[in-house]
Amino acid sequence: METVQTDQMVTWRQVAAATGPADRGAAEEGVRLAYRLAGLEEPENILWAGSPREGAALAARLTAEGTAGRSVREAVRTRPWAAAREHVLDRLGPAGWAEHWALTGAQLWDGTVMLTERIRTGVIEALAGAAGDEQSVRLVLLDAVLGQHDAAWLAAFDGQDGGRTLDGTAAVARAAGWWWPYERAVIVCERPTELHRDEAGRLDRGDGPALAFPDGFALHAWRGMPVPAEFLSGLVGLTPRRIREEENAELRRVMLEYYGYDRYLEESGAEPVQRDETGVLWRIELEGDEPLVMVEVVNSTPEPDGTHRTYWLRVPPRIRTAREGVAWTFGLEEAEYVPERQT
Repeated sequence: METVQTDQMVTWRQVAAATGPADRGAAEEGVRLAYRLAGLEEPENILWAGSPREGAALAARLTAEGTAGRSVREAVRTRPWAAAREHVLDRLGPAGWAEHWALTGAQLWDGTVMLTERIRTGVIEALAGAAGDEQSVRLVLLDAVLGQHDAAWLAAFDGQDGGRTLDGTAAVARAAGWWWPYERAVIVCERPTELHRDEAGRLDRGDGPALAFPDGFALHAWRGMPVPAEFLSGLVGLTPRRIREEENAELRRVMLEYYGYDRYLEESGAEPVQRDETGVLWRIELEGDEPLVMVEVVNSTPEPDGTHRTYWLRVPPRIRTAREGVAWTFGLEEAEYVPERQT
């Protein structure tokens, strides 16, 4: 059973992170199956969009024209999901469900939620900026089924009794991105062409879009923080002066991370403010932001070539000694830090 769950999680993790062209045939059959399982007539038209931005814009136009009919999201996604969860909960009990969720959907939950919220924000910024009506964009987004980004919930119900009502929704998720189900028409989105994330699962790329779709909709981010596309293009030629002149404190932090704190300290002519047996404490005041305070430490264990590697540890501005800074990295007070061997 554990092996089956592991295999399923590998599959759904791949689904959540999939890029490249959608399998349109499989997605459209999944849509039709979802409608049949919900007791609905199959939609008259299935339309394709290049991204959630284009999908939301098309959904807004069709609903305004009245040609798509009412949303049937509750019938094809919400009610089947609730029924599947109730069935599994009744069978496993609260403790069993909690354990099952921890082994399945919980492993994907944070990453998919983080990603979908960034996409929603990007769509709102793109469409509300043009239409000047943020509320209407938000309402259209409420009609969307998340396709591959519903992977966390779908993983929890995969292979479970009661989960068959979600077979159509799961088929769409395996083949495509977000989709909008209405009485007479369905809008299905392509998957991303690119997805770049850091080890924490945050959108992250320094030389291009962190998330991109085939129609040009893209999100740029550095370690999860949204940044303008033109900002990233300027990182290559960074200088300490350019970093100091940046008025936006959040963007300045991105610049510092990209440039390297140690390099910035060295090239800014910073002076050490304190030394002791643990290392050297450095501090630079930053206008409009908290000071940059770092401890320079040398690893006592030599490298294979006999050299000793230097590390830079960023510490809170309140730190006043190198020893206090190193202790803080271990979650200790300065007086509590008594290493048997300095590393």
